[in-house]
Amino acid sequence: MSETDNSPARRSIGATRNPASQEAILAAAEAVLLENGLNGFSIEAVAKRARAGKPTIYRWWPSQAALLLDVYHSRKHINFIFPDTGNVRDDLRAYLSGLLTTWREHTSGAVFRSLVAKAQGEPAALAALSAYMADRRAQSGEIIRMAQARGEVRADADPELMTEILASFAWGRLLTDRLEVSDTDIDAVVDAVLTGIAANPSE
Repeated sequence: MSETDNSPARRSIGATRNPASQEAILAAAEAVLLENGLNGFSIEAVAKRARAGKPTIYRWWPSQAALLLDVYHSRKHINFIFPDTGNVRDDLRAYLSGLLTTWREHTSGAVFRSLVAKAQGEPAALAALSAYMADRRAQSGEIIRMAQARGEVRADADPELMTEILASFAWGRLLTDRLEVSDTDIDAVVDAVLTGIAANPSE
């Protein structure tokens, strides 16, 4: 069905999100962003493509950043379940490799890059991104907390800081379009982090 057909507009049901309408809006937002770029992204364009009312979109997503964040979250393909292999090195390697692979092979990388760009000039976007990343740090830090419980990592290591270091490497590659990262590079980054926090670094 084309964007220019005469199908009726999708009905909203007020503040409660209608699943079909929500998915149509998220898909439209993703398509508009990928086709028009961040400068060509607007709620009006999304509403037109999704055949939805602008008031409905703003009721569910108070800003472009909030909408893009939901697009990213729903399109990551690995609503990231943090690995638990029983070995901290394997866990961290899977975490970093999975993040880079997802950004490289799916549209989520382009969406997240746009979110970061928008956050540089919009306080609301920055606040939304900061809140999201705080939650992600808390989740990813569980990798280190599990390793501490197993005695693999020093008890005084900051779990969230350690995984943030790995995520920062991934961010740098995303923002400079260098997501083709070798296994050797991933191993080097993980080993550099573990050298500083391993309970028995000489082993």
